[in-house]
Amino acid sequence: MVFLVVVAAFVAGFLARSNIPLMSSLGFVTEEVPASSGTSPNSAKLKTTYESLSMRISEVEDMLASYSFDDVHLQEATESMLTELMASTEDPYAAYYNPERYEEHMLENADKTFSGVGVLFGDYNGRAYAIDVLEGSEAQAEGVRQGDFVVAIDGDSSHAWSATEVIGALSRDDGESVVITWMRPISLDAMTGEDFITTLVCRSYDVQNVTYEMVDGVGYIKLRQITGNASQLVKDAVEDLAAQGALAYVLDITDNPGGYLTQSLDTASLFVQSGVLVGIETLDGTSTRAASGSTTTLAPLVVMVNGYTSGVAEVLAAALQDNNRATTVGQTTTGKGSVQVLRELSFGGAVRYTAAYYLTPLGHEINGVGVVPDIEVANPEGAEENFQLQVALDTARSLIGE
Repeated sequence: MVFLVVVAAFVAGFLARSNIPLMSSLGFVTEEVPASSGTSPNSAKLKTTYESLSMRISEVEDMLASYSFDDVHLQEATESMLTELMASTEDPYAAYYNPERYEEHMLENADKTFSGVGVLFGDYNGRAYAIDVLEGSEAQAEGVRQGDFVVAIDGDSSHAWSATEVIGALSRDDGESVVITWMRPISLDAMTGEDFITTLVCRSYDVQNVTYEMVDGVGYIKLRQITGNASQLVKDAVEDLAAQGALAYVLDITDNPGGYLTQSLDTASLFVQSGVLVGIETLDGTSTRAASGSTTTLAPLVVMVNGYTSGVAEVLAAALQDNNRATTVGQTTTGKGSVQVLRELSFGGAVRYTAAYYLTPLGHEINGVGVVPDIEVANPEGAEENFQLQVALDTARSLIGE
């Protein structure tokens, strides 16, 4: 069996760093811009203080250098201005990371021993929140619930914590403790709520990324995250269930924070023979990605989604829904249909910004809207029975033979 080590989190929709191979793996064709160039494609147009922020700052900087007794503290001024600059874009995911913050929490470290707290994290408007809390974890025992936001780690509440930063901060050796301050809002959009503090011991959690079983002639497949081998795992599950006699399938992507776009599309291609799977809107226009033609099954399909289905998991649901390949059951998804790029700066640190938006095959927006299921059904809070799953299984059975 293939296991997924659930570290501290998995970023909803995956945060792209400033390297071309990773951007390509997410489905984007990009041109590398040297970080040291200090220029942009539009810089030639910014020539006056009426049109250019840099020209305005340069005017004041020159004035202070020529006439003021006081010196400008370069690093302090840089952090202050870039923080405000990113905030002025009104992009909730836009942020500036100073060199210390970037190196401590954002850079990957392949040699580090990862451990976690039993929580799967995603990003919502630039803030990390619990998409899923694992059964039997310390976090569950301490009362952490789905939807809780991270406010501070080890007392640091100086900035909004993104899911990527949470991964870095919770990537500790087994047995190390971490103090996390949480905020429990009444909804994902709420900016305030009840705060509470937990002290958790980090350790590794081995969880199968794909699990499956036969339920009265229907093959039920649960996909937790869209990892680098997700499509192969789903394909293996479909083939095994088919050998057991499955006549229809339920693909459960509830509480799925997303992952790789390419894997999302490859998973959709297991069920869709041909056609557009997603639209990608960038400053250069809108491009599309189509099914690969490597279909595994044409049997009836039902897809389960909920309010914590996010990022490219939403792309997967929309691809199957718009192509009339699956009936969607559950609740409207998160609506996180954007792609963030993290680009290093020549003078240290990095900036993150939204570089693209996903569209459904029929051209509908996902960001801020989500994917609305064909059959809406919720699991009442505290209910032991999974009503969504029961409806999905019943729907799948009703499609057999059509």
